[in-house]
Amino acid sequence: MIEKFVIDALAEDVGRGDLYALVEPSIDASAKIIAKSDGVVAGVKYIDILANLQNFEITWFKDDSEVFVKGDVIATISGDSHTLLRIERTLLNMLLHASSIATLTRKYVNIIEPYGVKLLDTRKTRPQLRIFEKYATRTGGAVNHRMGLDDSLMIKDTHLKTIKDLKSYILKARKQIPFTAKIEVEAENFAIAKEAMASDADIVMCDNLTPEEIKEIVLFRDKEFPSVLLEASGNISLNTIESYAKSGVDAISSGSLIHQANWIDLSMKMD
Repeated sequence: MIEKFVIDALAEDVGRGDLYALVEPSIDASAKIIAKSDGVVAGVKYIDILANLQNFEITWFKDDSEVFVKGDVIATISGDSHTLLRIERTLLNMLLHASSIATLTRKYVNIIEPYGVKLLDTRKTRPQLRIFEKYATRTGGAVNHRMGLDDSLMIKDTHLKTIKDLKSYILKARKQIPFTAKIEVEAENFAIAKEAMASDADIVMCDNLTPEEIKEIVLFRDKEFPSVLLEASGNISLNTIESYAKSGVDAISSGSLIHQANWIDLSMKMD
């Protein structure tokens, strides 16, 4: 699947062929991938596949999840000039996209790590890029939430509108879904959170609640349903995530790890 992604990414850029290569013959060449801003590396796994497919050599000085600073040489590449110039944009796009997500993710992780809270990504990914983008958050230090609807059963507010009796629904669900699949219920208030716990949910997502509201739910959980996991979600930012981490939840999920990641600055320079 990763190999197909890399092949498709290159084909998208090359089209019917690189017109530059029509003009002059190829020569031996080498280049450096240089950081022009600070960040966290992600994308090595994908670019190694590109190198293997396109028959060029790459030497990494920074691996996935390692920090780099402006001016660092992240990697060197060598091969024939036609190849290096053909793969330049595809290589940089994959490295930039993944590293930018990993860089923002690491900022979130560094804030909440002292509190022992897990950072989760979401399904708010760009179409056809879920595996790639979730790989990037994982490289940055997050834990993947569901990859898709088949991973676990999440009962969101939209689902709850169609369910008359939550406890009966979950009881029936246990007989239908895989034995290892968890059931998570989204709760917009304390009442729904209590109902979800009493209905045998494995996880309760406290959605768009304040840290103070979540603290009340945590106290109730600790006393009445200590085995239930609590997740905080909804408009959580770098400025607010610490207050949620202090609430006592087990995990915090945020789509902003991906959709708010601004591209860092990397470039390829021919020697």
